This record gives sequence, C-alpha cells and structure tokens, in this order.
Amino acid sequence: MKKEAGDPITAKGLFRKRLNSMSLRNRIALYYTGATAVLVALVFTAVYFLVDRVVYRQFDDELKAEITEIFTEARFPAEGFRTLSAFGSVDIDDKGEDDDDDEDRKKKTTASGESLQSRGDVEYIQIVDEKGRIFRKSLNLFSTALAFDLHHQDRYFFTAGLWGAPVRQVQHPLVSFENRTVGFLIIAVPMKNAIIVLHDLKKVFFLSFPVIILTLFVLSRAIAGRSIRPVEKVIATAEQMTQSNLDRRIVMPPNRDELYRLSATINSFLDRIQEAFLREKQFTADASHELKTPLAAIKGTLEVLKRKPREREYYESKIQYCLGEVNRMTVLIDQLLMLARHESSSVTSSIETIVLASHAADAVERIRHVADEKQITFDLDLDETLRVAADPAMLGIILENLLSNAVKFSPAGSSVSLTVKRNEALATCTIRDNGIGIPADRLQNVFERFYRVDQSRNSGTGGSGLGLAIVRKLADLQKIRVAITSAKNEGTAVTLIFPGVQQ
Repeated sequence: MKKEAGDPITAKGLFRKRLNSMSLRNRIALYYTGATAVLVALVFTAVYFLVDRVVYRQFDDELKAEITEIFTEARFPAEGFRTLSAFGSVDIDDKGEDDDDDEDRKKKTTASGESLQSRGDVEYIQIVDEKGRIFRKSLNLFSTALAFDLHHQDRYFFTAGLWGAPVRQVQHPLVSFENRTVGFLIIAVPMKNAIIVLHDLKKVFFLSFPVIILTLFVLSRAIAGRSIRPVEKVIATAEQMTQSNLDRRIVMPPNRDELYRLSATINSFLDRIQEAFLREKQFTADASHELKTPLAAIKGTLEVLKRKPREREYYESKIQYCLGEVNRMTVLIDQLLMLARHESSSVTSSIETIVLASHAADAVERIRHVADEKQITFDLDLDETLRVAADPAMLGIILENLLSNAVKFSPAGSSVSLTVKRNEALATCTIRDNGIGIPADRLQNVFERFYRVDQSRNSGTGGSGLGLAIVRKLADLQKIRVAITSAKNEGTAVTLIFPGVQQ
C-alpha cells in the first residue's frame, strides 16, 4: 500500500512522543529500570557463559586425565610407538567395571545404554586408524561408534551425541616414531546431567528476569515519587503565587541535596522578582506623587492663558514658568531612574584606586556655573597625594549632589568649602555650606527619599528630596560612610569617610 504524505509517524517518533508525555516519576522509573535491565541481562549472560565454560573445562580436564592414564597403563615411551597394533594389548574394556564376563557387563549397562548415560563415572573409548576405521572400542559402546572428525589432526575437544544424549569427546592423535599419525584415541564421557543443570539455569534466568524487572519498575516508581515530592511542593507553591502574595517562599527540604539547591535558587529568584516589583511599584508611586503637582501647575497655567488675550510679557513669564516646571520634572525623572537602577542588586560598583582631590576638583568645576548665578565662591583645601578606593562615576554623582545642595541652600554671596584630608588611617572629604542649617531632630531623615526640611514647594530652595537618598545609596555600594552635622543659621557639613587610604 502506498504511503501518503500525511501518514504518520515512525515507531521511534511515536515512542518518543509517548515518552515525553509521561510524568517525571514514570520517566525516571523507566530510565532506571531500562538501564538496570540491560545490566541484569549482561550479568545473567556472563554468569551463564561462565558456568558453561567451567562445566566444559571440567569435562575436558577429565578427558585429559583419562588420556594420561591410558598412556601410562600402556607403558609406551613418550616419543611414540611403531604401529597402531601396539594398542592391541591395552585394556580399553568398560572403564570402571570389574573383571566380570560379558553377560554381567551387559546386564549392568543395558542394551540401550541409558543407564550408562545417567552415570557420571562412565567413559567410552574408541581407537580408529588415520582413515577413521574403528580398530578397537570399549564394550559399553555395543554396536554404536563414537563420532570422529577427520579434519582435525591435533588434539580436539568437541560435543557430540550418543544414544540421543550429549557426550563430551576428545580426539587425540596417535603418533609413531617417524612422527606420523597412525590413528586416533577417542574418549567420551556423558554430560547429560550437566546439560540439564545448564538448561535449568537458563530457565531460571529467563523466568526470573521479567519478575525482577517488573518488581524493580514498581519500586523505582515509588522511590522516584518520594524523591520528587519536594518538586511537587515547588509546583504547588508556584501555582499559588500571585502579584498579591509575592512574599511566599518554598519550604526548604531537610536534606541539602540538589532539590535543596533548586528550592534555594527558586527562593532567591522570587526574592529578586519581589524586589524588582517593589522597586517598580515604588517608582510608579513616587513618580505619580511628585509629577502630579507640576503637571497640575502647567495645566492650570495653560488654561488661564487660553481664556483671553494677554500682554506678551505675561505670556513669556508663564511660558518660562512652564519650562521651569518641565525641567524640574526631567531632573526628577532622571533621579528616580538613577535611584531605581542603583537599588537593583545586580548593579555593583567598579572600585579602583583614584586621587580623591582630582575628582573633587572636577566636581566643583561641573557645578561652578550654578554657583556663579548666586555669586557663591568655593574654598578648596585639597590633599593632592591622598588616594582612595572608589568607583569614579559613582563618586562624581555623590560629589555633584552634595555640592549642588550646598550651593542651593547657601545665601547669595556666601562661600562653600570643600576639604580633602587624611584623618589618621582614613581619608575624608567634607563639604560645608553657610545655609540655614537643619534641626537636630531631622538630621537622619534627610537621607530618605522625597524628604525636605522645608516642605514648601514654592520656596526658592525646595528640591525633589532625592539627592541625599541617591548619595546614601551610592555610598553604601562603595562602603563609604556618610556623616552629617548641622547648626541652625550656621550651615551644614557632610563628610564622606572612605574605608582606607591607598598607598
């Protein structure tokens, strides 16, 4: 029948499809049972062939001993003899029998030879010439002859049949003084009992093999089911997790094995997911909270502008106000993104040895244009030899935020001091302003996001409240301590304490 294009799949593909649809427990049990079945089959086969080899070797050793005994009794010299007739005087009658007459031997052996086959001490002996013609044979062979293989001229062991039963034979050449084979000595021993033992052993192996494999599959399936029970708990926990209960975790198994590692890895993964979700939630809440007011102000201003025509100066002032609010929202969004990015556990600092004074001077230059608008000057006291371990990019952001705050809260025409010095085994960088100061009970709150000492958004110095939160986060990533002191109407000093001075 012609196979059409849509016709299925091969047996191999069907087996693979069914295998993939199995449960993990059944698949583990199947793999384990299959591997064990191959191993058991190899062991059974090896045992059988080993026993078979040992049995045949024992028969061959017995035949060798019988040959040695016959040659010893014949008293032939080791180098050989002249003619086959020399064996005419050798007694090869029924081995193991007494010197009874022929009738007694026949009664003991029976005409069929069956009783001889059931005995393990019976040997059958036959002498043939080089052509295979029988010269002499033992009486227990009666009218039967042993098998002879003309193609083998050396000593040759083989299995043949006698009266329908197996016998083990040896065919030994008889060599004359002239090194010419004049005949063969053939000896056979019955091996019916041994064949029965081998057959029974094979039957035991064939019958026990499926029982062993079936039992092994059932046990393997039960053990696999017990072993993957923690995986089922992982699945159950994962199925119950939603956005509202991200704090749930997998119960750790008692044994510190691969399943323990799997559970720990999944719990760690859930921690990162929860952390990212909370950061996103925090970012959304912060952005919506902080952007609501400037957007409302811009909307209100534009609605007022469209009600009726106004003077050009009025339009310019309101447009300038809206641009200022847009710029403030841009800075706010940048700061929120920076804070969210650096709060991620995947972000790490790139620490290297740097000259602290050089980076402090660069930060001053970047903020100088803002200070010039308020006519604020900088007093620098920098130790040019001081080297610290820090991330250059993160340190630049920290210094810019601190200098920006100092300029923002200092009165016009004042000064901001920046000092870099060695303090025993530590390196410090202090930024001091001459502003209004911070009350002592609010000093530790200034590092919280969106916290402002002056809550008035319309004050000239009001910021987003994110600058010092960013400073604390970036400093923690570099193991830099931040200390703050302040006195009312005298100013505020923020000191960065680095973990050590680098040589």
